[in-house]
Amino acid sequence: MIAYIVRRLLYAIPILIGVNLLTFVLFFVVNTPDDIARSQLGDRRVTQEAIDSWKAVNGYDRPIVFNTKVAGVEKLTNTIFFDKSVRLFAFDFGRSDSGRDISYDISQRMWPSLVIAVPTLLVGILVNITFAMLIAFFRATYIDFWGVVLCVILLSISSLFYIIAGQYLLSKLFHLVPISGYDTGLNALKFLILPVVISVIHGIGSGTRWYRTIFLEEIGKDYVRTARAKGLGEGIVLFRHVLKNAMIPILTGVVVVLPLLFMGSLITESFFGIPGLGSYTIEGIQRQDFAIVRSMVFLGSVLYIFGLILTDISYTLVDPRVRFS
Repeated sequence: MIAYIVRRLLYAIPILIGVNLLTFVLFFVVNTPDDIARSQLGDRRVTQEAIDSWKAVNGYDRPIVFNTKVAGVEKLTNTIFFDKSVRLFAFDFGRSDSGRDISYDISQRMWPSLVIAVPTLLVGILVNITFAMLIAFFRATYIDFWGVVLCVILLSISSLFYIIAGQYLLSKLFHLVPISGYDTGLNALKFLILPVVISVIHGIGSGTRWYRTIFLEEIGKDYVRTARAKGLGEGIVLFRHVLKNAMIPILTGVVVVLPLLFMGSLITESFFGIPGLGSYTIEGIQRQDFAIVRSMVFLGSVLYIFGLILTDISYTLVDPRVRFS
Protein backbone atom coordinates (compact mmCIF):
# COMPACT_ATOMS: atom_id res chain seq x y z
CA MET A 1 0.00 0.00 0.00
CA ILE A 2 2.76 2.46 0.93
CA ALA A 3 4.66 1.70 -2.26
CA TYR A 4 1.48 2.28 -4.26
CA ILE A 5 0.82 5.65 -2.60
CA VAL A 6 4.41 6.75 -3.17
CA ARG A 7 4.16 5.69 -6.81
CA ARG A 8 0.95 7.64 -7.28
CA LEU A 9 2.50 10.72 -5.67
CA LEU A 10 5.46 10.45 -8.03
CA TYR A 11 3.07 10.19 -10.98
CA ALA A 12 1.41 13.40 -9.79
CA ILE A 13 4.62 15.43 -10.14
CA PRO A 14 4.79 15.47 -13.98
CA ILE A 15 1.04 16.12 -14.11
CA LEU A 16 1.38 19.19 -11.88
CA ILE A 17 4.40 20.37 -13.85
CA GLY A 18 2.41 20.09 -17.07
CA VAL A 19 -0.58 21.96 -15.61
CA ASN A 20 1.71 24.67 -14.27
CA LEU A 21 3.55 25.10 -17.56
CA LEU A 22 0.37 25.14 -19.62
CA THR A 23 -1.27 27.69 -17.33
CA PHE A 24 1.77 29.95 -17.37
CA VAL A 25 2.13 29.79 -21.16
CA LEU A 26 -1.56 30.52 -21.70
CA PHE A 27 -1.48 33.57 -19.47
CA PHE A 28 1.75 35.04 -20.79
CA VAL A 29 1.01 34.33 -24.44
CA VAL A 30 -2.30 36.17 -24.19
CA ASN A 31 -0.95 38.97 -21.97
CA THR A 32 2.47 40.54 -21.74
CA PRO A 33 3.67 42.05 -18.44
CA ASP A 34 2.81 45.48 -19.89
CA ASP A 35 -0.77 44.33 -20.58
CA ILE A 36 -1.08 43.02 -17.02
CA ALA A 37 0.18 46.36 -15.69
CA ARG A 38 -2.34 48.31 -17.79
CA SER A 39 -5.25 46.14 -16.63
CA GLN A 40 -4.30 46.71 -12.98
CA LEU A 41 -3.68 50.44 -13.38
CA GLY A 42 -7.11 50.76 -14.97
CA ASP A 43 -6.19 53.17 -17.72
CA ARG A 44 -5.31 52.22 -21.28
CA ARG A 45 -3.57 55.58 -21.73
CA VAL A 46 -1.34 55.16 -18.71
CA THR A 47 2.24 56.34 -19.18
CA GLN A 48 5.11 53.95 -19.74
CA GLU A 49 6.75 55.30 -16.58
CA ALA A 50 3.75 54.21 -14.53
CA ILE A 51 3.77 50.80 -16.21
CA ASP A 52 7.47 50.31 -15.48
CA SER A 53 6.97 51.40 -11.88
CA TRP A 54 4.11 48.94 -11.35
CA LYS A 55 6.10 46.10 -12.92
CA ALA A 56 9.07 46.83 -10.66
CA VAL A 57 6.90 46.80 -7.53
CA ASN A 58 5.09 43.56 -8.46
CA GLY A 59 8.02 41.61 -9.88
CA TYR A 60 7.10 41.77 -13.57
CA ASP A 61 10.16 43.75 -14.61
CA ARG A 62 12.35 40.65 -14.93
CA PRO A 63 12.72 38.38 -17.99
CA ILE A 64 10.03 35.73 -18.33
CA VAL A 65 12.05 32.47 -18.32
CA PHE A 66 15.78 33.28 -18.68
CA ASN A 67 17.73 36.21 -17.29
CA THR A 68 20.91 37.00 -19.24
CA LYS A 69 21.76 39.99 -17.04
CA VAL A 70 22.83 37.91 -14.04
CA ALA A 71 25.19 34.99 -13.50
CA GLY A 72 24.91 31.46 -12.20
CA VAL A 73 21.67 29.92 -11.04
CA GLU A 74 20.01 33.35 -10.91
CA LYS A 75 19.67 33.14 -14.68
CA LEU A 76 16.74 30.82 -13.95
CA THR A 77 15.63 31.94 -10.48
CA ASN A 78 15.59 35.68 -11.12
CA THR A 79 12.73 35.37 -13.63
CA ILE A 80 8.98 35.83 -13.72
CA PHE A 81 8.45 32.11 -14.31
CA PHE A 82 10.36 31.07 -11.20
CA ASP A 83 8.78 33.73 -9.00
CA LYS A 84 5.20 33.34 -10.22
CA SER A 85 4.97 29.62 -11.08
CA VAL A 86 7.80 27.50 -9.66
CA ARG A 87 7.17 28.80 -6.14
CA LEU A 88 3.67 27.34 -6.31
CA PHE A 89 5.15 23.86 -5.78
CA ALA A 90 6.19 25.04 -2.30
CA PHE A 91 2.65 26.46 -1.87
CA ASP A 92 4.17 29.93 -1.86
CA PHE A 93 1.40 31.75 -3.68
CA GLY A 94 2.99 35.16 -3.24
CA ARG A 95 0.98 38.33 -3.72
CA SER A 96 -1.79 39.01 -6.15
CA ASP A 97 -1.45 41.58 -8.91
CA SER A 98 -3.52 43.91 -6.74
CA GLY A 99 -1.04 43.53 -3.86
CA ARG A 100 -2.90 41.14 -1.52
CA ASP A 101 -1.37 38.09 0.15
CA ILE A 102 -2.94 35.15 -1.71
CA SER A 103 -2.11 32.58 1.00
CA TYR A 104 -3.85 34.71 3.61
CA ASP A 105 -6.90 35.17 1.38
CA ILE A 106 -7.11 31.41 0.81
CA SER A 107 -6.85 30.67 4.53
CA GLN A 108 -9.72 33.08 5.24
CA ARG A 109 -11.98 32.18 2.34
CA MET A 110 -11.71 28.39 2.55
CA TRP A 111 -13.97 28.24 5.62
CA PRO A 112 -17.11 29.75 4.05
CA SER A 113 -16.66 27.35 1.12
CA LEU A 114 -16.39 24.38 3.48
CA VAL A 115 -19.35 25.50 5.58
CA ILE A 116 -21.55 25.40 2.47
CA ALA A 117 -20.01 22.43 0.69
CA VAL A 118 -19.83 19.90 3.56
CA PRO A 119 -23.55 19.93 4.49
CA THR A 120 -24.42 20.03 0.79
CA LEU A 121 -22.36 16.89 0.20
CA LEU A 122 -23.62 14.98 3.24
CA VAL A 123 -27.29 15.87 2.82
CA GLY A 124 -27.05 15.36 -0.93
CA ILE A 125 -25.60 11.84 -0.55
CA LEU A 126 -28.30 10.89 1.98
CA VAL A 127 -31.14 12.24 -0.16
CA ASN A 128 -29.84 10.83 -3.44
CA ILE A 129 -29.13 7.34 -2.07
CA THR A 130 -32.52 7.26 -0.33
CA PHE A 131 -34.39 8.21 -3.52
CA ALA A 132 -32.28 5.82 -5.61
CA MET A 133 -32.95 2.93 -3.21
CA LEU A 134 -36.66 3.72 -3.27
CA ILE A 135 -36.74 3.73 -7.08
CA ALA A 136 -34.69 0.53 -7.22
CA PHE A 137 -37.03 -1.13 -4.71
CA PHE A 138 -40.02 -0.33 -6.94
CA ARG A 139 -38.15 -1.04 -10.19
CA ALA A 140 -40.19 -1.69 -13.32
CA THR A 141 -43.22 0.06 -11.78
CA TYR A 142 -44.83 3.45 -12.27
CA ILE A 143 -42.80 4.76 -9.32
CA ASP A 144 -39.62 3.79 -11.12
CA PHE A 145 -40.81 5.30 -14.41
CA TRP A 146 -41.99 8.63 -13.04
CA GLY A 147 -39.02 8.82 -10.70
CA VAL A 148 -36.65 8.61 -13.66
CA VAL A 149 -38.74 11.17 -15.58
CA LEU A 150 -38.55 13.55 -12.61
CA CYS A 151 -34.77 13.06 -12.39
CA VAL A 152 -34.35 13.87 -16.08
CA ILE A 153 -36.44 17.02 -15.65
CA LEU A 154 -34.43 18.12 -12.61
CA LEU A 155 -31.03 17.62 -14.22
CA SER A 156 -32.19 19.34 -17.43
CA ILE A 157 -32.86 22.61 -15.61
CA SER A 158 -30.00 25.08 -15.23
CA SER A 159 -28.67 25.75 -11.75
CA LEU A 160 -29.35 29.45 -12.32
CA PHE A 161 -33.08 28.68 -12.43
CA TYR A 162 -32.95 27.03 -9.00
CA ILE A 163 -30.99 29.95 -7.57
CA ILE A 164 -33.28 32.66 -8.96
CA ALA A 165 -36.46 30.73 -8.10
CA GLY A 166 -35.22 29.98 -4.59
CA GLN A 167 -34.24 33.58 -3.94
CA TYR A 168 -37.60 34.82 -5.21
CA LEU A 169 -39.79 32.32 -3.34
CA LEU A 170 -37.98 31.88 -0.02
CA SER A 171 -36.39 35.31 0.31
CA LYS A 172 -38.37 37.92 -1.58
CA LEU A 173 -41.87 36.41 -1.41
CA PHE A 174 -41.96 34.59 1.96
CA HIS A 175 -39.02 36.34 3.68
CA LEU A 176 -37.85 33.10 5.29
CA VAL A 177 -34.11 33.56 4.73
CA PRO A 178 -31.82 36.38 3.53
CA ILE A 179 -31.49 36.63 -0.23
CA SER A 180 -27.68 36.84 -0.02
CA GLY A 181 -24.81 37.74 2.28
CA TYR A 182 -22.70 36.07 4.92
CA ASP A 183 -21.88 36.37 8.61
CA THR A 184 -19.67 34.61 11.13
CA GLY A 185 -20.60 32.26 13.98
CA LEU A 186 -24.14 31.05 14.44
CA ASN A 187 -25.44 34.06 12.53
CA ALA A 188 -24.08 32.41 9.38
CA LEU A 189 -26.73 29.67 9.53
CA LYS A 190 -29.51 31.86 8.17
CA PHE A 191 -27.34 32.73 5.18
CA LEU A 192 -26.37 29.10 4.50
CA ILE A 193 -29.81 27.47 4.47
CA LEU A 194 -30.86 28.69 1.03
CA PRO A 195 -27.65 27.90 -0.90
CA VAL A 196 -27.43 24.45 0.72
CA VAL A 197 -31.07 23.62 -0.07
CA ILE A 198 -30.74 24.80 -3.66
CA SER A 199 -27.48 22.90 -4.17
CA VAL A 200 -29.05 19.69 -2.84
CA ILE A 201 -32.15 20.05 -5.03
CA HIS A 202 -30.02 20.78 -8.08
CA GLY A 203 -28.03 17.57 -7.51
CA ILE A 204 -31.00 15.25 -6.97
CA GLY A 205 -31.56 14.54 -10.66
CA SER A 206 -28.05 13.48 -11.62
CA GLY A 207 -27.20 11.92 -8.25
CA THR A 208 -30.32 9.76 -8.02
CA ARG A 209 -29.93 8.48 -11.57
CA TRP A 210 -26.27 7.66 -10.92
CA TYR A 211 -27.00 5.70 -7.73
CA ARG A 212 -30.04 4.01 -9.29
CA THR A 213 -27.86 2.70 -12.12
CA ILE A 214 -25.36 1.34 -9.59
CA PHE A 215 -28.03 -0.37 -7.51
CA LEU A 216 -29.77 -1.93 -10.51
CA GLU A 217 -26.45 -3.32 -11.73
CA GLU A 218 -25.81 -4.90 -8.33
CA ILE A 219 -29.34 -6.28 -8.08
CA GLY A 220 -28.75 -8.43 -11.15
CA LYS A 221 -25.70 -10.21 -9.70
CA ASP A 222 -25.52 -13.76 -8.39
CA TYR A 223 -25.08 -12.93 -4.71
CA VAL A 224 -28.42 -11.08 -4.73
CA ARG A 225 -30.22 -14.08 -6.22
CA THR A 226 -28.55 -16.25 -3.57
CA ALA A 227 -29.73 -13.94 -0.79
CA ARG A 228 -33.28 -14.04 -2.12
CA ALA A 229 -33.13 -17.84 -2.39
CA LYS A 230 -32.30 -17.98 1.32
CA GLY A 231 -35.58 -16.21 2.03
CA LEU A 232 -34.32 -12.70 2.79
CA GLY A 233 -36.76 -9.85 2.18
CA GLU A 234 -36.20 -7.36 -0.60
CA GLY A 235 -35.54 -4.53 1.84
CA ILE A 236 -32.86 -6.51 3.68
CA VAL A 237 -31.27 -7.51 0.38
CA LEU A 238 -31.10 -3.90 -0.75
CA PHE A 239 -29.79 -2.33 2.45
CA ARG A 240 -27.52 -5.10 3.78
CA HIS A 241 -26.13 -6.51 0.56
CA VAL A 242 -26.66 -4.26 -2.46
CA LEU A 243 -25.79 -1.01 -0.67
CA LYS A 244 -22.65 -2.53 0.88
CA ASN A 245 -21.37 -3.92 -2.41
CA ALA A 246 -22.14 -0.68 -4.24
CA MET A 247 -19.82 1.31 -2.01
CA ILE A 248 -16.86 1.30 -4.42
CA PRO A 249 -18.60 3.26 -7.23
CA ILE A 250 -20.29 5.43 -4.59
CA LEU A 251 -16.92 6.27 -3.04
CA THR A 252 -15.55 7.01 -6.49
CA GLY A 253 -18.15 9.72 -6.95
CA VAL A 254 -17.89 11.04 -3.40
CA VAL A 255 -14.13 11.21 -2.85
CA VAL A 256 -13.42 12.72 -6.26
CA VAL A 257 -15.61 15.73 -5.42
CA LEU A 258 -13.81 16.36 -2.12
CA PRO A 259 -11.45 18.89 -3.74
CA LEU A 260 -14.53 20.83 -4.85
CA LEU A 261 -15.51 21.16 -1.18
CA PHE A 262 -12.37 23.19 -0.60
CA MET A 263 -12.47 25.14 -3.86
CA GLY A 264 -16.10 26.13 -3.47
CA SER A 265 -18.79 26.70 -6.06
CA LEU A 266 -18.22 29.55 -8.50
CA ILE A 267 -21.89 30.15 -9.31
CA THR A 268 -23.42 29.56 -5.87
CA GLU A 269 -20.95 31.73 -3.96
CA SER A 270 -21.16 34.53 -6.51
CA PHE A 271 -24.97 34.69 -6.53
CA PHE A 272 -25.33 34.45 -2.75
CA GLY A 273 -22.45 36.75 -1.86
CA ILE A 274 -20.52 34.06 0.02
CA PRO A 275 -16.87 35.11 0.51
CA GLY A 276 -15.46 31.69 -0.36
CA LEU A 277 -12.81 30.48 -2.76
CA GLY A 278 -15.30 30.17 -5.59
CA SER A 279 -16.20 33.85 -5.46
CA TYR A 280 -12.50 34.62 -4.90
CA THR A 281 -11.69 32.97 -8.22
CA ILE A 282 -14.50 34.85 -9.98
CA GLU A 283 -13.25 38.14 -8.54
CA GLY A 284 -9.75 37.37 -9.76
CA ILE A 285 -11.06 36.70 -13.27
CA GLN A 286 -13.15 39.87 -13.29
CA ARG A 287 -10.20 41.98 -12.12
CA GLN A 288 -7.88 40.14 -14.53
CA ASP A 289 -5.72 39.29 -11.54
CA PHE A 290 -3.82 36.45 -13.16
CA ALA A 291 -1.76 35.67 -10.05
CA ILE A 292 -4.96 34.64 -8.25
CA VAL A 293 -6.24 32.61 -11.18
CA ARG A 294 -2.92 30.77 -11.62
CA SER A 295 -2.81 29.99 -7.90
CA MET A 296 -6.36 28.64 -7.84
CA VAL A 297 -5.79 26.49 -10.94
CA PHE A 298 -2.68 24.96 -9.37
CA LEU A 299 -4.38 24.43 -6.02
CA GLY A 300 -7.35 22.80 -7.73
CA SER A 301 -5.02 20.42 -9.58
CA VAL A 302 -3.27 19.40 -6.35
CA LEU A 303 -6.55 18.77 -4.56
CA TYR A 304 -7.99 16.80 -7.47
CA ILE A 305 -4.97 14.47 -7.61
CA PHE A 306 -5.13 14.11 -3.82
CA GLY A 307 -8.81 13.17 -4.14
CA LEU A 308 -8.01 10.45 -6.69
CA ILE A 309 -5.40 8.95 -4.35
CA LEU A 310 -7.93 9.00 -1.47
CA THR A 311 -10.39 7.21 -3.74
CA ASP A 312 -7.99 4.35 -4.37
CA ILE A 313 -7.13 4.07 -0.68
CA SER A 314 -10.80 4.05 0.33
CA TYR A 315 -11.43 1.04 -1.90
CA THR A 316 -9.44 -1.19 0.46
CA LEU A 317 -11.57 -0.05 3.42
CA VAL A 318 -14.90 -1.12 1.91
CA ASP A 319 -13.73 -4.14 -0.11
CA PRO A 320 -10.97 -6.37 1.33
CA ARG A 321 -10.59 -8.01 -2.09
CA VAL A 322 -8.98 -4.81 -3.40
CA ARG A 323 -5.24 -4.79 -2.78
CA PHE A 324 -2.47 -2.70 -4.26
CA SER A 325 1.03 -3.98 -4.81
